[in-house]
Amino acid sequence: MFSFPSPLYAITPDLADTHRLLALVESALVGGVKLLQYRDKISPMPVMLTRGRALASLCHQYGAKLIVNDDVVLAVACGADGVHLGGADGSVHDARRLLPPSTIIGASCYNDLTLAQQAVAAGASYVAFGTCFDSPTKPAARKVSLQQLANFRQALGNEVAICGIGGITLDNVDTLDGKVDAVALISELFGTADHPATPEYVCDRVRQFMAEPLVA
Repeated sequence: MFSFPSPLYAITPDLADTHRLLALVESALVGGVKLLQYRDKISPMPVMLTRGRALASLCHQYGAKLIVNDDVVLAVACGADGVHLGGADGSVHDARRLLPPSTIIGASCYNDLTLAQQAVAAGASYVAFGTCFDSPTKPAARKVSLQQLANFRQALGNEVAICGIGGITLDNVDTLDGKVDAVALISELFGTADHPATPEYVCDRVRQFMAEPLVA
């Protein structure tokens, strides 16, 4: 069964500047990130392919794994270690059938236990629930409560690794202890368009999260 190499799961922000993106990611890897998701909602496919290959190389240089969001073909083309599928990104069953057995496949399950159970049955390596708290990345996203997360953890047991996503900060991460195996972070690590992070901040932020009980 898949287990997260670290309970801190970093997800790339939408940045037009590839050099800056790679610099921020490298700082996160220096800080200790072992699992990175390449999520890109703004770039054309040729740019995404170039970035994906560069990120895969960078991750592997630091002993980390790269997951590509949304796109099985892109994940294969850039040499990623896995793919993360949302509700409209194709089926876990098809991805598992097409990809090598060692491929990590994640599934967004929002606040729906049935979706998670279906994903597990289809071969998902991990399932992601969220948004756990108000999220600047997806302000209109469906919410999952702490009680739901506790119930989902009990229902799924140790069948599959569980990730929490959405609005997670240093101030609230401890409330997820025992409910999830990893926390996915975007703006909390990399900043926002209005308040962009520096490489030094990213590295320091990763290390602060690594000191938290859930992550340590």
